[in-house]
Amino acid sequence: MSRARTSRPRTTQDSPDATGSPDATTTPVGRRSLRATMVVLLAATVALLCLGVGVVTHVSVSGHLRDQLDEQLGRAADRRMPPTNGDSGGVDLSDVDPGTVPDLSGAPAGPGAGEFELGALMLATDGSLQGSWRDAQGAIHELGTEDQEALAAAATDAVTSVNRDVSLTIGDYRVHADETGGVVVITGLPLATTTSTITRLDLTLLLAGVLATLVAGVAGSLIVRRALGPLEEVTAVARHIADMPLTGGDVALTARVRPEIARAGTEPGEVGRALNLLIDNVDEALEVRALSETRMRRFVADASHELRTPLTAIRGYAEMLRYTEELTPRGEQSVERMEAQAERMTALVEDMLLLARLDEEALAAAGVHGAMRTGATSGHDEVVELGEIVVDAVMDARVTAPGHSWRLEVGADEVPVRGDARQLTQVVVNLLANARKHTPDGTEVRVRLGTEQGTVEGAEKGAVTSTAVLEVIDDGPGIDPAIADHVFARFARADSARSGSDGTTGLGLSIVQAITEAHHGRIEVDSRPGRTAFTVRLPLAS
Repeated sequence: MSRARTSRPRTTQDSPDATGSPDATTTPVGRRSLRATMVVLLAATVALLCLGVGVVTHVSVSGHLRDQLDEQLGRAADRRMPPTNGDSGGVDLSDVDPGTVPDLSGAPAGPGAGEFELGALMLATDGSLQGSWRDAQGAIHELGTEDQEALAAAATDAVTSVNRDVSLTIGDYRVHADETGGVVVITGLPLATTTSTITRLDLTLLLAGVLATLVAGVAGSLIVRRALGPLEEVTAVARHIADMPLTGGDVALTARVRPEIARAGTEPGEVGRALNLLIDNVDEALEVRALSETRMRRFVADASHELRTPLTAIRGYAEMLRYTEELTPRGEQSVERMEAQAERMTALVEDMLLLARLDEEALAAAGVHGAMRTGATSGHDEVVELGEIVVDAVMDARVTAPGHSWRLEVGADEVPVRGDARQLTQVVVNLLANARKHTPDGTEVRVRLGTEQGTVEGAEKGAVTSTAVLEVIDDGPGIDPAIADHVFARFARADSARSGSDGTTGLGLSIVQAITEAHHGRIEVDSRPGRTAFTVRLPLAS
């Protein structure tokens, strides 16, 4: 088996967990699930509606209360206006000379009878003001200097009969000012009742809006969950199919969306029907592929088995021809070439037959029926000392490839593994041959054997096991990037310029991988210019 040299960077697609399913398994950062989005939109819509209703209600009620207060203020101001000509009693201010100071002894300078009502009179000539207000018990209190100044400023700036809001030390008031006969009559009513009513209304609307938003969120979550329940089942079926290994073997896609969900008329139903049709198509394609692979394996196994007899005959006749006939130098060369090609063809047939047997063992272990008749047997029950196999293989490599520098690093402890000694020997021999064939003379090849604690494929989650670790490391040019992604593929070959002079079948590393996986192990490669390492991990025999 040839190999190209350079390591392949591992990506998330190489990981068995990177299925692309949405729940492998969290929602991508910055995105919300459809359920969360719908609930948020529903709650936001209700919140906006409550905000709109609250604003309209606030404006409407506030305006209505202001109008009511203005009406009350107007009536109170009318009651406090001084009498005119023809009225009985009091002081007639309509005929007072604006240049003189009127006598206000008979004018209503005090407040009316209303609770917290304010009353004041201001001379338009000099702006002097006197006024008082009535408390909750009906007692009248004089306005302080600060309040008199504020009222005087408001009365001076105000247009006649226009109401204004004034902030006094005794509270916020809405005041009305009328000028007659050089005297400004000021009447005021407190804003406290109106303000408290509006504040209470705003708090009520706010609490009602918050409660409505919470209720909409909870109810919307339940409704959306129920509405999206069928879609979640569709997602679960799709995720189950996506998590299944579909690369080889007899795969049965039995999961389907229930008929009561996968029906036309609803969006989840349409998606479910489409997914069922897709699974049916994939299932049929997998059946066709499995049948084709079975036929191909049977053909390869049968062809390899049948080719062994004629190849043996060719080699025998070539050998007999050498010993029984007088051959010219050219004839001798032709016979030698015939024998070499027959041996190479025999090795290829043996490799193909071994791969077919390993494939059948893998299918049988997976419970696939209809296995090929290649005479394969598991033979993986004996305990083999892996150290002895490695030492013998390295000693043979030193003899067959003296141009390379072979370094062996094996510990004193035994490394027992359970398996087939002949197949495990072929793993080590193929790895050493691969390093020899694809590196120039003078390359150093280090062979390490040891153990480590960890987990192996197929072990229960969290189970700690002891593992045998075999490493074949060389300082050659590295794996060719052209075949780095499929270095373990069958018939994969490096460029002839990098492959050395020895012919290769392109099956060596495929056999190594197949035997390793048949022994419940795994093989990895890490390559860069100047260093290529093949690492085989096998579970130790208990």
